[in-house]
Amino acid sequence: MTDNNHILNQLDASPTKKFFVEMLTRDIEIEDAILDLLDNCVDGIQRIANNNNEHHQPYKGFWAKLTLSSDHFIIEDNCGGIPKDIAESYAFRMGRPNNNIDNDVYTIGTYGIGMKRAIFKMGRSSEIVSQTNNESFTVKIHPEWLIDDNDWHLPLEFTDPILEQSGTLIKVTNLYSHIQQGFSPLQSTVVNSLVNKIAYNYSYIIDKGFSIIVNGKKVTSQPFNLLWEGTDKISERETIAPYLYKYDKDGIEIKIAVGFYRGTASQTEVDEEMEGNRKSSEKAGWTIVCNDRVILYCDKTRLTGWGEEKVPSYHPQFIAISGIVYFRSKDTKKLPITSTKRGIDASSDIYLYIKNYMREGMKLFTAYTNKWKENLPQEKKISAKATEVDPIEIFTTIPDNLWKPVRGKNYEKKYSPKLPMPPAKNSTIKRKNIKFARPIQEIQIVAEYLFEDADREASEVGDECFEKVLKEANE
Repeated sequence: MTDNNHILNQLDASPTKKFFVEMLTRDIEIEDAILDLLDNCVDGIQRIANNNNEHHQPYKGFWAKLTLSSDHFIIEDNCGGIPKDIAESYAFRMGRPNNNIDNDVYTIGTYGIGMKRAIFKMGRSSEIVSQTNNESFTVKIHPEWLIDDNDWHLPLEFTDPILEQSGTLIKVTNLYSHIQQGFSPLQSTVVNSLVNKIAYNYSYIIDKGFSIIVNGKKVTSQPFNLLWEGTDKISERETIAPYLYKYDKDGIEIKIAVGFYRGTASQTEVDEEMEGNRKSSEKAGWTIVCNDRVILYCDKTRLTGWGEEKVPSYHPQFIAISGIVYFRSKDTKKLPITSTKRGIDASSDIYLYIKNYMREGMKLFTAYTNKWKENLPQEKKISAKATEVDPIEIFTTIPDNLWKPVRGKNYEKKYSPKLPMPPAKNSTIKRKNIKFARPIQEIQIVAEYLFEDADREASEVGDECFEKVLKEANE
């Protein structure tokens, strides 16, 4: 007699491909999915070039070409190809196994889903051609494979070299209808959005020599610079320079730089920004870079410390303040990034810790801006002495004696500049604002006459006119 309570039934808990495809592609925009493919190109460069972070242009000579059309999507690169062991280990698997393969690369890929997610986001058919110095192979994914839950294997066919250089070519066809419409030459929204995202997400890498071409046009970077008066001024008591912080411990390097990327905002700029009539704030805020990829661009929210711990909320008055945080680690689990690789994990312990110094740096420059509000023309003359410099260059030029250990920790150091302060107010002198409006064309004519620059701010033009007349009146 059989006891039914002890019969062991086998339940099928295996996943379906439809589940994987739908879940992988649901919460990612098409532009971000394509950026995943570009991330793979950068990973390939690092495998073959032994990428040195100190080298000025470690990506020089490498390129990726993207073609978007209503018939197909193609990305081709000369970034070394996919090595056989990586192809067999995780490149084509639905997730990355827990092994040591490819752990010596400064990547931002943690889960091993980027290439598959991008392909599945676009279409039902694809072909991947990889060529390294040692072998060449092709992998094809057909629509039938996507619905066959009984076979998860993909045929890897070794072939003779067909690419001009070692690299990878991915072609996606049988595009979904909404992807066809988005990639159509008649609909440029998706392509333009992609180019813009590449321009700022890959600005750091493009500046390091990498070339990205979309539909035959080379993408130009959005360089990140900060104002700095130079090494000869750094030892002086007051100087325009950014706040700097660096951390190097347990396999993760972090650098923070925050300061001015331009002169402080005039009242005219603030007013026009408040009215939505100009976009002076586009480069203000915090940019966060993980292993050379920009994952957050010019953020002005509490996510990056604005409006927290006595830091004021962002206001157009702070148009000139910009900061950047560089994270670098071969262990991607130590990087504060989300699974989409285009966002910050705000609960990350290391990010919460570093955020303290982001806020500390911001306070210097928001306070400076507030103190100079009533003497903007004079401040303009001070900031005009500084030049735009890549913050990484500034890190290497600050003398050792000006770096201060943080709480005595050798793995943490910071440099805090002494910014110029406005002259003390004379309380016996009463002041009044002079404010009047004139046609823009007339202001430009006067600006050209006074400064040989028709684009000067209206407040500068008005102040210079008054100073000129006051000088004549006193003679």
